[in-house]
Amino acid sequence: MAQRTVGIFVGGGPAPGINGVIAAATIEARNLGWRVVGLYDGLRWLAQGITSQTIELEIPDVTRVHLDGGSILRVSRDGNVHVPAVRDRVLASLQKIGIDVLISIGGDGTASAASALADAADWLQVYHVPKTIDNDLPLPGGFSTFGYQTARHTGVEVLQHLMEDAKTTGRWYVVITMGRDAGHLALGIGKSAGATMTMIPEEFDGPISLDDIALRIEGAILRRLASQRRDGVAVLAEGLAKKLDPEELLRIDGLEHTQTGELKLSNLPLGNLVRKRLLTALDERGVDVQITTKVIGYELRCADPIPFDAEYTRDLGFGAIQAITENASNGIVCRIGSDVEVRPFSEFCDPETGRMRIRFVDTTSESYLVGSRYQLRLRQQDLDDPERRTQLALVAGLTPEELVQRFNGIAVPD
Repeated sequence: MAQRTVGIFVGGGPAPGINGVIAAATIEARNLGWRVVGLYDGLRWLAQGITSQTIELEIPDVTRVHLDGGSILRVSRDGNVHVPAVRDRVLASLQKIGIDVLISIGGDGTASAASALADAADWLQVYHVPKTIDNDLPLPGGFSTFGYQTARHTGVEVLQHLMEDAKTTGRWYVVITMGRDAGHLALGIGKSAGATMTMIPEEFDGPISLDDIALRIEGAILRRLASQRRDGVAVLAEGLAKKLDPEELLRIDGLEHTQTGELKLSNLPLGNLVRKRLLTALDERGVDVQITTKVIGYELRCADPIPFDAEYTRDLGFGAIQAITENASNGIVCRIGSDVEVRPFSEFCDPETGRMRIRFVDTTSESYLVGSRYQLRLRQQDLDDPERRTQLALVAGLTPEELVQRFNGIAVPD
C-alpha cells in the first residue's frame, strides 16, 4: 500500500474521548507504516501559514491516552477556512508538511470547515469525526455524538450532590447546563438524576421572556411548598437565552458575541437573571425561598471518558483509517449499529445555511414524554381543582383568582 501522511487536528471545544480518536487513528496508521502528524491548536497555526506547531505521532505517544480527558493536540476555534485567503494558507501549509489525508475532530463548525477544505482540494482526502457534548449533530439512527454520554454521566453526579444539598439545607438550585442550540444535555442530566424540573429551548416555538422561564419555576416552587417541601432543583439549558426576545436581550448589560456574531452564552448570567425575577416576585408576596444558581459546563468537557465513549472513540478512530484504506469518499465518520461508515458531508448539511444541520430534542417522542411526566410542574388540574387551587394560593400569597390569572397559560396540560 502506498505511503500516506495523515494529519489530525481538533477544532471547537473539548469533549471527553478526543484522545481516544487520536490514539486509535495513530496506532492503526502507524501499524500500516504511514506517517501521522498531529496539528496543535486546531487550524490556528496553519491559518497563519505556520507549520512548526506539529508533532510526529508514534504509538508510544498515544498508547494509554484514550483513558484521559482533554486533548493531547489541544483545541482551537481559530482558522475560518470559509475566508478564501485563510483557506488557501491552510491548504498550502498542509502541502508543505506533506499531508494528503486530513482527519478532523470537532462539532458542526469543524465539520463545515472540513467540508470546505475537501471541496477546495481534490488532492486531499478529508474525514471528519463528530464530537460534541451537546449531542446536536444529526447522526444516523439517533446515535449520540462522542463525549455526550460522559458529559451526561458527570453532570448527573454533580446534580445528585446539588439535589442532596438542596434537600439538606431547604433551598432551590437553578442549574444552567451547556447546550447552545439543543436541550439534549440538560434533558439527559435532569431526566437521569430526577431533577425537580428541566427546561429546554425546544419547549418554546417563538421568542420568550425571562418571566416565561421564571414563572414555570415559580409554579414548581409553589407545588413543593404546598407539599411542605422547601427544596428543589431546576435544570435549564443555556440555549434558552437564544430564545429570549431581542428587546429583552438589549436590556442585559455586558453581552458578548463570538467571532461569527453569535451570542456568547457562557458569559450571559441566565441563572442570576432568572433568580432575580423569582426572588422579586416571591419577596413581594412574602414567600420566603432560598435560591442559589450553579453552572454545570466546563467541568464536563475534559472529564475522563466513561467506558462507552472510550470504546466508541476507538471504533471511530479505527474507522477513519479504514476509510483511507478503502479510498472512501470524503465525509463524516459514523457508527451505524456495530459498524463504522463514512457518510457524505452533504447528508448533514443545511442547504440554506451551508452549515451542519442541528439535531433538536423531539418533543413529540416518548423519551421526552417520560422526561416531562416525572417533572414537578404546575399542572392544569392544580388550577382547576378548587381545593388544590386554594392550597396553592395560600402558599403563594395570592387569592385563588390571582393564582389562576398569574399561571393561566403556562400550566402543563394533564
